[in-house]
Amino acid sequence: MKNIENKKAVYSWALYDWANSAFATTVMAGFFPVFYKQYWAADATAAESTFQLGIGNAVASLVIVVIAPLIGAIADIGRFKKIFLLVFTLLGIASTALLFWVGKNEWAAAVSLYCAATIGFMGANIFYDALILSVSTESNRDLISAMGFALGYLGGGLLFAVNVAMTLSPESFGLENSAEAVRLSFLTVALWWLLFSIPLLFFVHDKYSKQSVPLSLAMRLGAQQIITTFSHIRALRPVLFFLLAYWLYIDGVDTVVRMAVDFGLSIGFQQQDLIVALLMTQFIGFPAAIAFGYLGQRIGAKNGIYIGLAVYSLVTVWAFFMDVVWEFYVLAAIIGLVQGGIQSLSRSLYADLIPAAQSAEFFGFYNMMGKSAALLGPLLIAITVMMMQDHRLAMLSLLVFFIGGALFLSRTPHK
Repeated sequence: MKNIENKKAVYSWALYDWANSAFATTVMAGFFPVFYKQYWAADATAAESTFQLGIGNAVASLVIVVIAPLIGAIADIGRFKKIFLLVFTLLGIASTALLFWVGKNEWAAAVSLYCAATIGFMGANIFYDALILSVSTESNRDLISAMGFALGYLGGGLLFAVNVAMTLSPESFGLENSAEAVRLSFLTVALWWLLFSIPLLFFVHDKYSKQSVPLSLAMRLGAQQIITTFSHIRALRPVLFFLLAYWLYIDGVDTVVRMAVDFGLSIGFQQQDLIVALLMTQFIGFPAAIAFGYLGQRIGAKNGIYIGLAVYSLVTVWAFFMDVVWEFYVLAAIIGLVQGGIQSLSRSLYADLIPAAQSAEFFGFYNMMGKSAALLGPLLIAITVMMMQDHRLAMLSLLVFFIGGALFLSRTPHK
């Protein structure tokens, strides 16, 4: 870390990943999907609860897909990056906290709050990602980006471990049952997210903000800026090819994250084994993300991403033949080694390709591509399972995203 200046700003920026990853781990990947079926939608059939939850996820993703480029452009024009980050963060925190008070079988309230919290989580990330240009230089961007993801894995994993312990032994925490423990976990996520977001708000400053203008004017100019960006897309072909590559391979990465537990359950593994594997991925991801940051500095971010895509391709092939639970643990460990690396190097490579003065707008497109991609992988798996009745073949089908992503990535400049 010797080549990093203004360490207070860098650590404050990276600490936001520590803050909001608690939501991604405990709520999105861990407790909400299971608790929703067992508690908030207990009277619904499995198909009905899956449909309700699917609609909630789809609505949240669709909202971000629609608004991300616009709010990014507005933020660039009117010095609104940190203001928008705060607004979306508070939306996510408040919605997550309110889940604590949602009663049994109140599925509509639960899915609505989850949708709002997810919009807050994803919306805030647009401006968090954009601010990397204010705390890094081209020479250390890979490492700083990796630091953020690494702290996210560690922070999210630590709180998730505590939350899991609360649900396994609620009496040890003075709680009546596991349901109360899960509800309390949502409140701890909100408090964690709030507390560790504070340093970024105080110590990170937007170096590339333009002269402040009224919000109404920024909205009008922002809409015009998006049209201009689209009209000049041919002049930004490296950005175009990277976004197409990212759209494909991050879909595969996100689908593995979202569907791994469902896949494990479908081939006969126990839920507790899958939760342990998820925790293991978090803690392996912490040092591995840092290691990928150094790797990106040595061999280039693009080559580091290629390594990650090759590993994910092998994982999907291995999953096709997997039979025993120890193999799931091995695959979880392998994914932990490369997941944060692909994410962090993608962010730093993209940051080097875009105009610094339009960082929020371009990261709006970046997040738009990532969130719209999150619809395709699960859809491909669902169609494959319906047509072929084979979960293994469905997981193998994700190869198309990693191979296609690598092909488009080859058209971007080396770094």
